Amino acid sequence: MTTPTITGRRLPLVLRNRAFGAVWLGQVCTQAAVRMFQVGISWWLIAYAASSAGGLASGLFMAVSTLPAVALAPLVARTIARWAHRSLLRAAAGGAGAVATALAIWACASDLPIAAAYAATLALATCQAFFDPCLTTSVPELVDDEDIEAATGFELSTQSLASLGGALLGALIVDKAGVAGLAVGCAAAYAAAALLITTARFRTADSTADAAAEGAGGVAARRTLRQILGALPQVRAILLCFAAANLFTTAVFVVMPLYTASVLHGDGSTVALLEGSLGAGTLIGSFTGARVPGRPTVVGSLCLAMMAFVLAVPGLVAARPVIAGSLLVTGWCVGVIGVRFVALFQRLVPAADKPAFFAVMQAVLGATFPLASLLFGLLGDHLSAQTLCLIQAAGLLPAAVFLGLLGDRPTTATDSDDSSTGGSSTPEPAATGGTR
Repeated sequence: MTTPTITGRRLPLVLRNRAFGAVWLGQVCTQAAVRMFQVGISWWLIAYAASSAGGLASGLFMAVSTLPAVALAPLVARTIARWAHRSLLRAAAGGAGAVATALAIWACASDLPIAAAYAATLALATCQAFFDPCLTTSVPELVDDEDIEAATGFELSTQSLASLGGALLGALIVDKAGVAGLAVGCAAAYAAAALLITTARFRTADSTADAAAEGAGGVAARRTLRQILGALPQVRAILLCFAAANLFTTAVFVVMPLYTASVLHGDGSTVALLEGSLGAGTLIGSFTGARVPGRPTVVGSLCLAMMAFVLAVPGLVAARPVIAGSLLVTGWCVGVIGVRFVALFQRLVPAADKPAFFAVMQAVLGATFPLASLLFGLLGDHLSAQTLCLIQAAGLLPAAVFLGLLGDRPTTATDSDDSSTGGSSTPEPAATGGTR
């Protein structure tokens, strides 16, 4: 990795750090593919395959797509800790590409049964369950410490880019080319990701140092997931708060197609508009989140309250511009929250604990998604989509209040002596780093 010049530092991180840029583009491809698949299949179920019980079918599909991240968290943590990160990222992208290719061949040869779509999303989600936390853990291997927040912003913006790309392509491809065309597009994206990751060079000095520390008897490297979260009480509280909030925020991925079909009476282009608004808002939030003043708990509480307000608006006013604007603001709040808190965790969590922590973070935050998908999918077959919007808004308010009451100062448990790698001197800068 070359040392950037003063002029080079004015360039975006993905341009002046080629290794990170390649991995970031690989993440864009994988998450765009999985989001395109989720949006496309969800719309296929509601509009074509299971229209009489589209809400439940779509909700069950979204629930299945989130199960691996929750169920496999311990395995993911162990795998990330033991395997070379580039090899694991490449294997995950390549495996997903093989699954998408097999699905494309099946869909081209005959009518695709609904069960095959569920099986495919389970396999793709399993690959992504390894890919996402592994990439987050790898950030310090790709960038310098002063670039961690910028890298976090780019990494989280990937999710919004993926939502934007999936929104614009997923439902439209299904309308035009069916599930076969959708699977072909996903396979191409995964193949591109695997090639991009192959070209990137990861640092080895940090991981070698961590391995040496572990060999010297570092206790933190062997801590269980429960011990890691037990040593970070406020981080644990934050994760639980957002897990509760996700029960209502992630339901938007089920509510949007239902809203399109039953309230707006639209087609795939309307789904694209709504998903695109959410993705564009998250993209903006990911790049501007570090500039929002205030400590993470305060910013997060205000963002959750704002999301509650804007999600209630489509429940009262049924119009495309209204719900598009609402989702744009919702996405912005999601992006800001992501940047502020993941950057905070990068500095608070000791390096040896990061593989396990980011795996459990993904699991904890995603734990309520299967329940949310099933619950709101089932309710969608009995209640109007506008009522679902109001339920989402009401559910976010307690989470906003709880997060605001957590306090401004991120603390660890009584481990100030053995957590010097992410110790008591780092939380304060991390909490205010976004304002610099």
